[in-house]
Amino acid sequence: MTFWDHLDELRGLLFRSAVVLFILGIVVFFNKSFVFDTIIFAPIDSDFILFKWFTSLSRFLNIPQMAPSDFKLDLINIELASQFFTHVSVSLSIAFILSIPYILYQLWLFVKPGLYDHERKSVQKAFGFASILFFIGVLVGYFFVFPLTVRFLGTYQVSEWVVNQISLKSYISMFTWLILIMGVVFELPALALILSRLNIVSKSMLKKYRKHAFITLIIIAAIITPTGDAFTLFIVGTPLYLLYEFSILICRDFD
Repeated sequence: MTFWDHLDELRGLLFRSAVVLFILGIVVFFNKSFVFDTIIFAPIDSDFILFKWFTSLSRFLNIPQMAPSDFKLDLINIELASQFFTHVSVSLSIAFILSIPYILYQLWLFVKPGLYDHERKSVQKAFGFASILFFIGVLVGYFFVFPLTVRFLGTYQVSEWVVNQISLKSYISMFTWLILIMGVVFELPALALILSRLNIVSKSMLKKYRKHAFITLIIIAAIITPTGDAFTLFIVGTPLYLLYEFSILICRDFD
């Protein structure tokens, strides 16, 4: 195929992905109550599953201090059109998350012709692995990283004189950013697996640069963290490093 033929294929990939994204966005848009009340705003209340789990664990271990105190964040809106545009942007963000398997499948069809037969099977498995890892990252972000972050930052006060009033825009921005970024960073093992199967990186190489990777991942965590606090940096940086160690386990050395 010529360069223009490849460009046509890429254009078709983008068009099909955009159509799927648009359709899913409409479906999400018309399920506003479920999306916002049941999913997005669930972590702002102490009835959220993570906090209830901590409470049950504290009772089981007989450690009352482990049980989180009751809390609830009240969100405010100060811009006239903010709620509508928030509804639209959230619908598209969730649609993008749901369409990831289809987008990765389209990418696989695009790169498949350029691979040798012995590479196709490995890379195909890696693309499927990438879809699973993305959703695992999204779930970790939703059920663990974001609730702890929003509880810590939403209740933190420099003084009792200063009352926290969290804007809808601020909350949604952190929600979508953390959820999406956790899905993306969980792709690290899939990327390492693909590069390993293509004999670009190896297990020994990853082990050799473990210390360098630790510093790099901390820097990356600091860059992608929406706030500059050490708490959020820790809960984002820890999964990143664990993913690097997991990448070492699944990679192989060169033959």
